[in-house]
Amino acid sequence: MSQPASVRPRIRTLTGCRALVTGGSSGLGRAVALELARRGCSVLATARRAERLAALAREAAGIHTLAGDLTDPVFRERLPGIAADRLGGLDIVVAAAGTGAIGAFGDGDADTCARILDIDFLAPAALVRASLPLLRRSADPGIVFVGSILGLHPLPLHGAYCAAKAALRSLAGTLRTELARDRIDVLHVSLGPIESEFWEHLLVGRRPAWSRGRPMPVARAARATVDGLVRRRTELVPGWRAKGFAFAARFLPGLIDAIAARHLRNADHLPYEPPTPQP
Repeated sequence: MSQPASVRPRIRTLTGCRALVTGGSSGLGRAVALELARRGCSVLATARRAERLAALAREAAGIHTLAGDLTDPVFRERLPGIAADRLGGLDIVVAAAGTGAIGAFGDGDADTCARILDIDFLAPAALVRASLPLLRRSADPGIVFVGSILGLHPLPLHGAYCAAKAALRSLAGTLRTELARDRIDVLHVSLGPIESEFWEHLLVGRRPAWSRGRPMPVARAARATVDGLVRRRTELVPGWRAKGFAFAARFLPGLIDAIAARHLRNADHLPYEPPTPQP
C-alpha cells in the first residue's frame, strides 16, 4: 500500500523504480535514460529510431526499448501499459521528446506549426494523461516535463516552439496542484542550450547565426534533471546560461526583446546558417 504523503521521505529513492522515457534515441532523453539506469532504475526508452535505441540498450543494464511515434494516438495510448508490463509497474514518466523550426511565424505554414505543437505539447500531455492510472498505483510516482527557457520568454523565429513550451510549463503547474492529493510529483525542466541534435533535425529553417555558444554537456543536464527528481523539485533551470536567461525573463524582459531585435536587424543580410554536420 502507498505511504501517505506526510511520511514520504524528502529524498526519492530511485533503486527499483520503473521509468518510461520518451525521446530516448538522442539528446536529453537518451542521457536521462542512462542516468536513471545507472542509479538503479528499470527504464523503457522510446523513440522513432530503432537502431539508436538498440545502441542505447547496450550501454547500460536495465534499459528496455520500444520504437514508435509518440504522435501516433494508438501507440501513445498503449505505451504506458507496455511499459508497466515490461517493467512490472510504472513509477516515473519523463517526457523528453521534442522538435523545433526556425523562421518568421508569418512565413510559416499551418502544418509545421501543428507538428511542433503536437510533438512538444499535445503528445506529452496525452501520454501523461494515459499514464495517470498506473502512476496512481505507484508508491512514489513522478512526472518530468522537459521544457525550454523559451517557455519562460519567447524569442523571434521560434514562434510555435515558444508557444508549445510555454503551454507545457503551464500544464506542469496545473498538474502539480491537481495531482498533489495523489502524491504524484511534477517536475518541469527549463532547458537552455545543451549538447544535442536539435539544430540538425529542425522541421523547417536553419540555425540562426547568433545562436552560437558553448552548450551545456548533455550528461550534466541529465544529472541535474535526475537530481531534481530525487530532491522532489518542482521547477529546474540547469546551467548558468539558462539561469541567466530565466532571471532576465522574470526581471528584464524588455532587455531580452531589445537584444533579440538588434540581432534580427544585424542579421537581415544572412539570417540563417546551415547546421554543422555531425560525425
